[in-house]
Amino acid sequence: MADQATPVGVRALRENLSDYLQRARQGASFIVMSRGEPVAELRAPSNPIKAPRRPGLLKGRIVMAEDFDAWPDDLLEAFEGREG
Repeated sequence: MADQATPVGVRALRENLSDYLQRARQGASFIVMSRGEPVAELRAPSNPIKAPRRPGLLKGRIVMAEDFDAWPDDLLEAFEGREG
């Protein structure tokens, strides 16, 4: 059974944000309350974002065949509605 989220007020969250973020990273979850009403949930993401992609990492390692965009005649004819 999953742990219950702990309610936390907006003011307390604002004043101790680093602490709450660290606790969320460790698996805790919090329901952010404003004037007695829940307004948000703070928890670690279920599928964390990995490091951003860096363009060019495979430069020079990917090779395309000279005819990669050439269509076989029978397939081209089928798409154009022509018969062989």
